Amino acid sequence: MNAQLLERITFNPSQCGGKPCIRNMRIRVTDVLELLANGLTPEQIVTEELPSLELDDITACLLYATIKINHPVFQAA
Repeated sequence: MNAQLLERITFNPSQCGGKPCIRNMRIRVTDVLELLANGLTPEQIVTEELPSLELDDITACLLYATIKINHPVFQAA
């Protein structure tokens, strides 16, 4: 896991309802993930849709999503 990439993901209770955002901007991780899910490439996102982002921001969003869905699940015996 690249901790430096995860530092790009920020949380601010008074911004975007406390949802995870990118570098304290009002661009949520989910915004980026939705663009990727709709078929845009990372290059298209940073050049056409959200030019204030960098390619490392896209990678950070994917890493964050991976960590969030890959948590341990405990079941009662």
